[in-house]
Amino acid sequence: MTIQLSVTTGQHSDKGQKPVNQDFHGLIIPEDPQLRSKGVVVAIADGISSSNVSQIASESAVAGFLSDYYSTPDSWSVKQSAQRVLRANNAWLHAQTRQSRYRYDQDRGYVCTLSLLILKSATAHIFHVGDARIYRLQGMALEQLTTDHRVWLSRDDSCLNRAMGLNSHLDIDYLTVPVWPGDTFVLATDGVYEHLQENSMAGIIRESGDDLDSAARQLIATALANGSEDNLSVQIVRVDSIPANKSNEEITRDAQQLPLAPELVPGQLLDGYRTLRQIHSSSRSHVYLAVDHASNQQVALKVPAMEMQQDPGALDHFATEQWVAQRINSPHVVRPFAPERQRSCLYLATEYVQGISLKQWLQDNPGPDLETVRQFVEQIARGLRAFHRLEMVHQDLKPENILIDSQGTAVLIDFGATRIAGLQELQEHDEPGWPRGAALYSAPETFLGEPAGWQADQFSLGVITYQLLTGQLPYGTRVPGIRNQSQLRKLSYNPARLYRDDLPDWVDEALARALHPEPHKRYPALSEFLFDLRQPSHHWNQQHRKPLIERHPVGFWQGLSALLLLALMMSFAYRP
Repeated sequence: MTIQLSVTTGQHSDKGQKPVNQDFHGLIIPEDPQLRSKGVVVAIADGISSSNVSQIASESAVAGFLSDYYSTPDSWSVKQSAQRVLRANNAWLHAQTRQSRYRYDQDRGYVCTLSLLILKSATAHIFHVGDARIYRLQGMALEQLTTDHRVWLSRDDSCLNRAMGLNSHLDIDYLTVPVWPGDTFVLATDGVYEHLQENSMAGIIRESGDDLDSAARQLIATALANGSEDNLSVQIVRVDSIPANKSNEEITRDAQQLPLAPELVPGQLLDGYRTLRQIHSSSRSHVYLAVDHASNQQVALKVPAMEMQQDPGALDHFATEQWVAQRINSPHVVRPFAPERQRSCLYLATEYVQGISLKQWLQDNPGPDLETVRQFVEQIARGLRAFHRLEMVHQDLKPENILIDSQGTAVLIDFGATRIAGLQELQEHDEPGWPRGAALYSAPETFLGEPAGWQADQFSLGVITYQLLTGQLPYGTRVPGIRNQSQLRKLSYNPARLYRDDLPDWVDEALARALHPEPHKRYPALSEFLFDLRQPSHHWNQQHRKPLIERHPVGFWQGLSALLLLALMMSFAYRP
């Protein structure tokens, strides 16, 4: 049984009765691993007839997307990757018009329609701007999946109200539909579909069997025979198979194929690494300090505990950690070591960070000053943002997973619980919402079964900040016991000033917002939390603005005296 997506395609384009073909189309069926991580992309564009340069816009829109989409991070979801690329291409096209002689006449500028079909795993992702259509053929029924962005001014006159390059802002229709073997998708410009009935289109495709190129040519020939005077383009994509196992093969391949590493002893060699000593041990994993023979560099080797052999899910999480480590580049996230080296068993090699955990640091330095805490929190936040930029959520942020090196630099480790949007799309169902990280640092919404968003990492960072300042937890041990919305609403934040009266009130307000039980009421960006840890927020200033007599007592009494003198002089002036 196949374990990957496979398709059969056909396409054809014709300038028809026009001197220039302003349509453009293309598709890419990549090899693994991009077939799994990015999928199959089919694109079709139609330039507007009033423009002499719209064929350039069509080609740029299609070719630019096909090139740039596959360069986006594997961790990004299809939606984020496609929308980022589309908006960048739209900005470029709009700029070309603004810099050309058509800057005041957009109907003659670099403008085109664009419709995209991205098949990833067992899902079709559709992005649409303009009036090139995407249909789905199931059986003999042809279903239109896109809506034409066209305004009819009269019975015979219409114009596009959305197109690539038309405005600086791009509004994109986005739709996902599940796919099954045998589903056929048809992309067509208006020169084709305006001159063919849907049942005729379905019949031509069915009669052509496996020769989809022939079907595309026949559709265009029939549209021309029916009087089409426009450019004509058709793409046909039939889904032959979808992954039999919709879980993510890419990140679990090592867990399935490689044997578990043995428990190591000092002096033991493993794939060019010589073990020196054990650094850490738990029921999940063992971490060893080792030396790489080739470079004489110290590394940390993390191997799964033997108890994990009977837990495929735990092994999948272990394999996830290596996948994540290879894709993040930040001085505040531990780096993988020799990621391309052939391995004989399952382990993770990273650069060795010589230091102690934040948990140990806090035990050695109770009650640190506010500035020291700020510096640590800002570094941790920079590490988190490296995850968030790639649509990853750490999900297991806790003091034990943060190392402080000899220079005082904070480094995040242990990414086995990381939630990755781009890989989540490969699963038939979303992962269970139960927290995968430490319960006392996990956000309340995750205990209600909700998937963790980046705001959950903000909550965990808030807990760590609160603990650094006070040695306590902001909600005690109540968060892990939440099972419904009523319990969530009853959570009450314990002000940090109860434990440390030298903290400014506005710092407590910043902590309370980052630690709000409801994620949409937390900060919209980590940078705003960091900003409010250093100075009072505008909201705080508005609520705690001192009266004038306290802010400028001398000026207040001088002003009051002047007013009284003025009133006295006016009373004398009006005395009869």
